[in-house]
Amino acid sequence: MRGRAYNPDMTDIDPLSPLRRIGWHETAIPPPPFADAKLARVIVQHRNAFEVHDGGSVWWARTKSSARRRDVEDAVRPSVGDWVWMSPAINDEWQIEALLPRHSQLRRVAAGESGREQIIAANIDTVLIVCGLDGDFNPKRIERYLAIVGESGATPVIVLTKADRADDAEHCLGELRRLAGDGGHVFALNAKDREQVAVLSPWLGPGATAVLVGSSGAGKSTLTNSLLGVEKMRTNAVRENDSRGRHTTTFRALIQLPDGGCIIDTPGMREIKLTGEEPVEETSFTDIEDLLGQCRFRDCAHGREPGCAVRAAIADGRIDERRYEGYLKLVQERDAARLRAADHAKRAADRVANKALGARLADKYGKR
Repeated sequence: MRGRAYNPDMTDIDPLSPLRRIGWHETAIPPPPFADAKLARVIVQHRNAFEVHDGGSVWWARTKSSARRRDVEDAVRPSVGDWVWMSPAINDEWQIEALLPRHSQLRRVAAGESGREQIIAANIDTVLIVCGLDGDFNPKRIERYLAIVGESGATPVIVLTKADRADDAEHCLGELRRLAGDGGHVFALNAKDREQVAVLSPWLGPGATAVLVGSSGAGKSTLTNSLLGVEKMRTNAVRENDSRGRHTTTFRALIQLPDGGCIIDTPGMREIKLTGEEPVEETSFTDIEDLLGQCRFRDCAHGREPGCAVRAAIADGRIDERRYEGYLKLVQERDAARLRAADHAKRAADRVANKALGARLADKYGKR
């Protein structure tokens, strides 16, 4: 791909202005690590290549062949939102040489049985958790999103779409505001109405980057189109029997917004598996966590023990029992994921050590 030219405003006198248009936060550019190095941001991730933006043009880029091996962890691969150093290659392509440190990252365990971590988006300021006020409405799923966002370093904002079709929008708003807790941000709107969508402007100003997450058919692409003011993202109708849609977005893409912010659209997520590092207690369960230290006995299992503060709160209606059960499930899943991650890291370290030992033995005794 030959670079697609971008015509900056000629009145700009800030040399960082082109980079700020694609989300650069820093007050200066770090020294280039090698001659002819170019700083750019990953805006689209394809199977074997990336589209990157340097503030002026869009280019094709690839990683070194060693970084494309299947055993390379997602954490060290480029992801949408990453800032990268590149070197010139051939045919107007660039080679990604290094990632700049991430100030935030949204991740989950990838769907399936592999147990690999997957980076959803990097260097983001806000996560817009999108949920439709139809059959897609699921507070338990939103609790999971809040858990993974709590570990990301970004701010969660819950966006309930299809409010124009819902009879119980206020009830749903109240339920999710209780989940989000004090200081949480929850909005119900019609994603096709640009005036209503404007309520999200505080998180989408110049230099800001937000990522959209949610199920297929939740309204992420419709919301993106309203923010852009044009029909750029393809949308599909949802099935009436279960309110689910087909994947209209099939890859992650960073898009520049007219007001100077950036938004990352993502495919719908069927599974939200925890990585083991989520601060579950600090997301939407701070009230339950506060009660855990108030029980009469330090090792209280919150069953039939006398003086249990949690059971007392459930009995007098301060805590919903189903919500408490959901909290326990998330904590147990988080702890199990933590053990799996530790085992995965140990096996990876063992492979590296065995490979190094094999190389030393080969040097000493020769290959057989």
